[in-house]
Amino acid sequence: MNLTKYLKLFGFLIVLGPLVSCNVNNKLYNVNDFGAVGDSTIINTKAIQSAIDACSKNGGGTVLISKGIYISGTVLLKNNVTLHIDENSKLVGSSNPIDYQSIDTFIDATGQERGTCLIGAMNAKNIGIVGKGIIDGNGAAFLQKNLIQKMKTLGIEETKNFGKNRPFLLRFVKSSKINLKDITLKQAAAWACHFYQSNSIIVNNITIYNHANKNNDGIDLDSSHDAVITHCNINSEDDAICIKSTSPLPTYNVKIDNCNLKSDWGAIKFGTESMGDFYNIDIRNSKVYDTKGGGIKILSVDGANIHNITIDSIEMNNVDMPIFIRLGERLRTYRDSEIQPVGSITDIKISNVNAVTRSLEHSRVNPPTGIFITGTPNHKIGTINLENIKIKLPGGGLKANVVEVLEDEKKYPEFTFFGVLPAYGIYGRHIENLNIGTTTFNIATKDERKSIIFDDVESHVIDRSKLKAIINE
Repeated sequence: MNLTKYLKLFGFLIVLGPLVSCNVNNKLYNVNDFGAVGDSTIINTKAIQSAIDACSKNGGGTVLISKGIYISGTVLLKNNVTLHIDENSKLVGSSNPIDYQSIDTFIDATGQERGTCLIGAMNAKNIGIVGKGIIDGNGAAFLQKNLIQKMKTLGIEETKNFGKNRPFLLRFVKSSKINLKDITLKQAAAWACHFYQSNSIIVNNITIYNHANKNNDGIDLDSSHDAVITHCNINSEDDAICIKSTSPLPTYNVKIDNCNLKSDWGAIKFGTESMGDFYNIDIRNSKVYDTKGGGIKILSVDGANIHNITIDSIEMNNVDMPIFIRLGERLRTYRDSEIQPVGSITDIKISNVNAVTRSLEHSRVNPPTGIFITGTPNHKIGTINLENIKIKLPGGGLKANVVEVLEDEKKYPEFTFFGVLPAYGIYGRHIENLNIGTTTFNIATKDERKSIIFDDVESHVIDRSKLKAIINE
C-alpha cells in the first residue's frame, strides 16, 4: 500500500496531505554555494545554516547536501525548507560539544539534561529531511572517555558540564507539517529522532541504527499528534518507537504500520515519561526481533490516561516479555509542570500476535513469562482485550524460582524488577476487565509454574475448554 492510500484509509489525508509534496517552491539551494566543504574535516555549521536561512527567507525550497562528508554542529530548519541529502553523501555531527546548541532544554526520566541536537526545528512549519544519504551523529565522541580526551585536546579544564547535554540527532519542537523520507539516521549521542509538541508528521521509509552511546532511542513521539510512521527499519540500543509525554499535553492520533524493530530495551513502548494522555493510537503489521527488554510495553506511571489503543498483527522473534502493561504511581514531573493524579489504562486491544521468546540463557528474567499485566491495589487497570495471541516459551520454571511479586507502585516500571513470576503464560493482577480470546502458549520444556494466574481481577472472560486444549504443558 502506498503512502497516499494509507493516509486515506486512516483519514489523515486532510491533515497531512500537504506533506506528500512538502514544498510547493522547488527552488534549490546548494550548501556549497554558501561555503560548505564536504572534506570530512571543516566545520560547516555556518554555511549550512546560511543556506537554510536564505531558502526560508525567499519563500522556501530545498537545501541540498551532496558529494562529500560534511561535518557540522547544530543547524535549525526554518519554515518551508526541506533538507535533501543525496545518496553517497553524509552529514556528520561534530565531536566538539561547543558546536551544539540546546533548544527547549529539559530533564528526562533518567535525570539527564536534554535539548541539544544536530538538526533541530523550533516553531517551524512545512519542513522536511529527505534523500538517500546518511546523517551520522558521531555519538561515540560523547562517551565519557572520549569527552575527557577532547577536553585535553582543546585545553579545557575538567568540567562536569562539558558534553553533559548529549545531542539528539533530529529534534522538532512545537513544529508542524514535518516530512522525513528515505533518510538513514545513525549513531546519535542520545535519541535519534524526537518530536515534542509537534503535529502533522509523516515518517516514511527511513532507517535508524543507533548504538553508539546510551539511551539511544529510535523515534520518540512526545506530546505530539497526527503522526504516521510507515515502512521504517529501526535498530536501537534503547526504545525503538516510543510514545511519551514530558508535558501534560497528550500524544494522540498516531498510526504505525509495516515497521521492522530491534531494540536492546523495548521495541514498541508507551512511557515511561507519561504525564500527558495517550489515545487513538494504531500499530499494526510490524515485526519485532532480537529484542532484550520487551516487545510491547504500555506504561502509565506519571498520570497519563491511556485508552483507545489498537495493536494488531505483530510478529516477534527472540524477544523478552512479549506483552507488558503497567499502571503505576511514580508521578514524576517535567519542565516545572504540576504533579498529575494517578492515570489509567483502559480500552486496549492487542490481537494477532505471534511471538517467540528468548532462550533461557539469554532471558533477562530466567525463566520468562509471556504476558504481565498489573495495576496497583488502589488503581486498577480498566479493560484489556487479548485475541489470537501465540507465544512460544522455553519453559524450565521451578516452583523454587518464584518470588513474591511486590507492588512497587512508585518504582521505575520495568518487568525485570519484579523477578520470576508465578505463571509462565499470563500473570495479571489489579484489573477490572480482562477478555482473552484464543491464546496459545507453547513451552519447550516442562514448567512447574501455572500457565495463568489472576490476582484481584474483577471480571475475566476465557474459554476454559479451548484454553486447556491448546496449552502445551
